[in-house]
Amino acid sequence: MSSVFTRAFFVSALAATIRLAAPILLASLGAIYTQRAGILNLGLEGAMTVGAAGAFITAYFTGNLYAGLAAAMLFCVLFSLIMAWMSITVGANQVIAGTAMSILGVGFSAFIYRTVFGIRSMPPQVTPFGALRIPVLADLPFLGPVFFEHNLMVYLSFALVFVTWVVLEKTVFGLNVKMVGEHPRAADAKGINVRRIRYLAMMIEALYAGAAGAFMSTAYMNIFLDNIVTGRGFIAIAVVIFARWQPARAMAGALLFGFASALQMRFQAMGVNIPNQFLLMSPYVLTILVLISVSKKAEFPSAYTQPYSRMDR
Repeated sequence: MSSVFTRAFFVSALAATIRLAAPILLASLGAIYTQRAGILNLGLEGAMTVGAAGAFITAYFTGNLYAGLAAAMLFCVLFSLIMAWMSITVGANQVIAGTAMSILGVGFSAFIYRTVFGIRSMPPQVTPFGALRIPVLADLPFLGPVFFEHNLMVYLSFALVFVTWVVLEKTVFGLNVKMVGEHPRAADAKGINVRRIRYLAMMIEALYAGAAGAFMSTAYMNIFLDNIVTGRGFIAIAVVIFARWQPARAMAGALLFGFASALQMRFQAMGVNIPNQFLLMSPYVLTILVLISVSKKAEFPSAYTQPYSRMDR
């Protein structure tokens, strides 16, 4: 076993941890907005899949990865407006609506992909975002290849941790989001448009989810698959609860799940004598354990999952 845990192993595993954490981090940062506003969007998995399909199709036909990223974010916003309408305007049960949207997003993405490309023996591919080496820093021993040889979207994901913190903690909009999630009637009495704030929170989450989906198909992989997101949307929701709605803690949670995924991939590649099924399930088992450990301690927003109407008393 000592021959397994070499310096090269740790460099490779830690670099993979950062890459694999990026889409979970993006999705969880977006989910912080909606959950702080009192909305639980279980349709995040479907939204990310829509973003992955939109990014891949657009990038394939335009040859421009940035156009793919923009398309993913746009399509994801349009898709998420359905969930916003059901949960905010209609006041539907958010768990049921979110589950339905997740199934719809995955199925709709697969349908559009097959409509555009048909059935092929060799799936179409795009040239993914390449690694962007940061001069000088990338040459540092051990730290260089771990932290400073990633593609642009990885750097963007971690930069958005600070941006999200600033928006939520240092702006009037962030204060309004938190007030709407804690006491929407009091916010309404103060002249805050509860529905508008919640719609905006959903749209911001959709932008993050679209970027996370685009990462999967144009930065992590160079193809689109029906199950390309593989539960990362649900893991992102778990990360938000684990993080107690704090962006920095969400980064730590995303890295934790990224590390679990990186380890199981490395062990499989090296042929470690552990059943493949146990390795594949390890990130999801970790999700369950984290939820069990923190769910009782988490202080959810007071109006969490509760629709608001001025007519209710």
